[in-house]
Amino acid sequence: MLVMDRAALGAFLLAQFPQVADELRIDDLAEGALSLRLMVQDRHLRPGGTVSGPAIFGLADVAVYLMLLAMIGPVALAVTTNASVDFMRKPQAGVDLICRTRLLKLGRLLAVGDALIYSDGMEAPVARATMTYAIPPK
Repeated sequence: MLVMDRAALGAFLLAQFPQVADELRIDDLAEGALSLRLMVQDRHLRPGGTVSGPAIFGLADVAVYLMLLAMIGPVALAVTTNASVDFMRKPQAGVDLICRTRLLKLGRLLAVGDALIYSDGMEAPVARATMTYAIPPK
């Protein structure tokens, strides 16, 4: 069951992470799933005309974090404890990235999520990430 909706997640992002809130948009939210868009700008690009690895990692991290918060509420101190990213193909420069997440496990103290990242308009993903979060005890 969702505890936070898109508006609440957007407000949380703006309050807690104002440095990135203006470049991200929640496109879709359902129980255990979220789609987050990175509006790619010049600062996200690396030499060779592609989106940088750190920008892709950041998108996956924030997307799974927001999906977790949608399920447990605004627990700002839920933190990433493990992350794995596979970069599979070159993203298109200047095209938004879309991260589609799903929650694989939600426990009392740990949550695990999966993320597929796409260049908008491409069918094949450009990256895949698995993220684990520690949830602070109540």
